[in-house]
Amino acid sequence: MVQHSKQDSTTDLATSEFPRQLDIAQVSIYGLSFLSAGLFLFLPLVNLLHPSPWQRWMGTIHGMGGMFALVVTVYTGHLSFPLLRGAGKILPQMRTLAFWSTILSFLAIATGNWAYMRYRAGADFGGASDWLKSNSPLGQYILAEYHELSPLFTLPLAVACTWILWNYGDSILEKRNRPVLTATCVALMAIMFFAMGGIVSGLGIAKLRAL
Repeated sequence: MVQHSKQDSTTDLATSEFPRQLDIAQVSIYGLSFLSAGLFLFLPLVNLLHPSPWQRWMGTIHGMGGMFALVVTVYTGHLSFPLLRGAGKILPQMRTLAFWSTILSFLAIATGNWAYMRYRAGADFGGASDWLKSNSPLGQYILAEYHELSPLFTLPLAVACTWILWNYGDSILEKRNRPVLTATCVALMAIMFFAMGGIVSGLGIAKLRAL
């Protein structure tokens, strides 16, 4: 009995001194997740290293606006899936996220239009549009055209979804309002995909030719 007691105490001591394998896995997963998210959000700040003053400020400001809009709209789009299935607990959160999606979409579009002025400058002024037409037509007529148009859909869709969620309130979960809930969730998913496409095409353009 005494021997078993000593073994149990030794085992308990070892367990208390060394973390469990599950704890190590959780810490590793959360650590890698935060590190990846931090590096991703740090991406627009790379523009500050560019020798062109236009690229430094326009690229950084528009990049930060687009990145913040992407994070919020993608999170909102993912939550629209459980909302579509009737998860009423997240409805107050969805109303807030839809509102901020509207604000950040406007910020991304407004800063994008500011950068677009430089992008459409003539070849004599170093405009990226003319350079792409001459050196990479597919980059201009596929990536650039898509990037110029697709993110614009995020703002009217976000405004409509915000108005619907706040106007209907909790009654949107009722059976008679099921078509409205479905249309709203589908629109939130569309905002997510438009934002993702906008950021990917924008990074592709920046890789081909900076402002």
